[in-house]
Amino acid sequence: MTEEIIIAGFGGQGVLSMGKILAYSGLMDDKEVTWFPAYGPEQRGGTANVTVVLSDEKISSPVLDAYDIVIALNQQSLDKFSSKVKPEGVLIYDTNGIHKPPTRDDIRVFPIDAIGATLEIGNPKAYNMVVMGALLEVMPYKIPMEMVVKGLKKSLPERYHNLIPLNEQAIEKGRSLIKH
Repeated sequence: MTEEIIIAGFGGQGVLSMGKILAYSGLMDDKEVTWFPAYGPEQRGGTANVTVVLSDEKISSPVLDAYDIVIALNQQSLDKFSSKVKPEGVLIYDTNGIHKPPTRDDIRVFPIDAIGATLEIGNPKAYNMVVMGALLEVMPYKIPMEMVVKGLKKSLPERYHNLIPLNEQAIEKGRSLIKH
């Protein structure tokens, strides 16, 4: 099984971190993985996206024209990548700031209120982990939570390991946002 995923949004939303954690989680689960970030010169506020491929087999290229799953965290990303979801694929988007929702009917679309969810759990810095939870819920390839925690430990500096329980809570909150 191969999962080709792109996560796109503004810099500062944790897009690249989410991709890195997803990639490490796949590595911890003995998958073949590519992690391919793309971002402008701005650290925060510019656009950023990351392509992650998880596979049971060797991956020929991290550069893709179409994706099994697209996550769009702003209107610009939704406009750019919603047409690149493969038929029968998945589009997850954060409803905050979206003024023109997607209209495709050949894909599964999951709108989520990730900002509202972070306010409910009391930590807006957990935004990307709420989104990660939504992603993990819809992925056909199920990464065990124990591997996600290992991925978090690998990608977070040790001084932030005390935040892993909060991240796990945010992931579970994100999973609950998906209505099947």
